[in-house]
Amino acid sequence: MTDIRPDNAPDDDPILTTRSAARLLGVAVSTAQQWIEYGRIASWKTPGGHRRVRLSAVQKLLEAQTPAPAPDTHVRLEALDAEFQCIPNPSYPIPADEGRRLQALAASGLIDSAPERQFDRLTWLATRITQAPTALVSLLTSRRQWFKSRVGLDVAETPREWAFCSHAILDDTPLIVEDAAADERFKANPLVTGAPFIRFYAGFPLYDKDERKLGTLCVLDQVPRKLTSEQVDALHELAAIATEEIKRRGLSN
Repeated sequence: MTDIRPDNAPDDDPILTTRSAARLLGVAVSTAQQWIEYGRIASWKTPGGHRRVRLSAVQKLLEAQTPAPAPDTHVRLEALDAEFQCIPNPSYPIPADEGRRLQALAASGLIDSAPERQFDRLTWLATRITQAPTALVSLLTSRRQWFKSRVGLDVAETPREWAFCSHAILDDTPLIVEDAAADERFKANPLVTGAPFIRFYAGFPLYDKDERKLGTLCVLDQVPRKLTSEQVDALHELAAIATEEIKRRGLSN
């Protein structure tokens, strides 16, 4: 793929992906994405639409964060580990077992793992069953919701504060929001007021072997809508298959 490099950029200044920049900064990828979008890190887009940054731009931001020194490997690992620790007084709702849930999610090894056909088949089927444009297998750390599988959505994660799925894991029954713009919990959510402009959401909890809810199988649409009872039953089955896959992995750990 041909790079679109900024004019007068030196050849000895390495090009980094957003994920690589996040690792160097010791922050979640979603945080790095926001910093790039807000211009805190100079960037450009490749012909394929992917953001790229220069190492010098990341170093400049690190230097601007003084008096704290640039994070070393140990600090960066601590930052990643923090994703599986509870945040005091979070701005999003949490289940009663949030601490143990996060530990179970860390132990699963699913976060930031490669795409897998087992989960991709389920999201594809979810879109076919419901005729919704978007379906996700969403997993929730303390800082972000990360998509193990996604259809119809470009981003791989969002901040946890924005996650509809934070509400969906509070109960064992699915969370169905027929019109997010009319729901007090979600009408000011950045995912409703901005891209991808969610209006409809249906999230079905996914469990580990100890019945802790790690995330959801969910479908989204940009228009208000309802699901038929047959569609709800089918999504229950797809979520059960995803849960069986998660539980199988847990037993083998």
